[in-house]
Amino acid sequence: MVRSQKRDYTRGALAKESGVNLETIRFYEKIGLMPDPPRTKAGHRCYSMAHLSRLKFIKRSRDLGFTNKEVSELLEMTENQASCDSVKDKAQSNIALIAAKMADLANMKSALEEMVDKCSGGETPDCAIVDTLLENPRN
Repeated sequence: MVRSQKRDYTRGALAKESGVNLETIRFYEKIGLMPDPPRTKAGHRCYSMAHLSRLKFIKRSRDLGFTNKEVSELLEMTENQASCDSVKDKAQSNIALIAAKMADLANMKSALEEMVDKCSGGETPDCAIVDTLLENPRN
């Protein structure tokens, strides 16, 4: 017996199948990343395999650091059959952004490690970490 590719999901089933929170699905619908699903005669949302596939695409894209705006652009590129070069350019831009964030995080880690090394701990209210933070306010 061949099963149909057509499969209907409730929002809860879609959330479970995709690993995306219910509220996140609502948000994606509100901002237009997810299209409004058709409704049954009783008014219940009826999501399809296409909705599930799109939601998984959005989730994977978000997991890789793309913003909602960038995900929207990627979806548009996909729907308009944009060249692979344009999609690659967007991914490379994201790689550069991630590298910059990693450098910032490494600097933050190093600064915190330096402060922790100066701190003797203990029950005294004098704290080298607090002293350092008070001496070096970030502008």
